[in-house]
Amino acid sequence: MANPNQYYDVVRRPLITEKSSKLQGLRNQFRFEVAPSANKSEVKKAIETLFSVKVVKVNVIRMPTKSRRMFGRPGQTRPWKKAVVTLRAGDTIDVS
Repeated sequence: MANPNQYYDVVRRPLITEKSSKLQGLRNQFRFEVAPSANKSEVKKAIETLFSVKVVKVNVIRMPTKSRRMFGRPGQTRPWKKAVVTLRAGDTIDVS
């Protein structure tokens, strides 16, 4: 069995929004912020190891930078990567 500590830098945090909560109930899909260098197979191994579930499908999305203002000065957010993980029926992750 793999060491779970090596996967904590792949999966950064769960994304908890209204849309992600709705998808959890409808399609058994969970969203996570992942490392920008992570690919689908790394995300699948990390989720299966950390949460002891069976992953059916992984979709990875690159989120672009956005223009923002901080204290009246223009700036940009950092680009990041999001993963949408579909689990086997009956499996679940407690993200709260």
